[in-house]
Amino acid sequence: MVITHQLAEGVLYVRIPRELDVGNRAAAALEIEALVHAHRPGRVEVRLPSHHPSPMTFGALTRVHRMCQSLGVPLATTGPDGEAPPEPLGGALPDRAHQLEHGARRDH
Repeated sequence: MVITHQLAEGVLYVRIPRELDVGNRAAAALEIEALVHAHRPGRVEVRLPSHHPSPMTFGALTRVHRMCQSLGVPLATTGPDGEAPPEPLGGALPDRAHQLEHGARRDH
């Protein structure tokens, strides 16, 4: 497993223990998606391995965000210490996910 998780009181807590790379980015996203579909939590909280996640970690998080958004499940992220991640990650995830989902198609 690339991630660890815990389910408590309707909240799925996911921890990404180390930065993801090309080899495990998709696996992490798929594991989280499978957990969300299996448990149908009321909220998902992802604890990131650093305050400035790598592009691969951010890419997996973006994929999970789109899936959660389509299911109506709120997604929150925290840094390694449990605190909210610094900007722009804390505020950029919805905008970034929107750009990735729709922006690339407009350019073609």
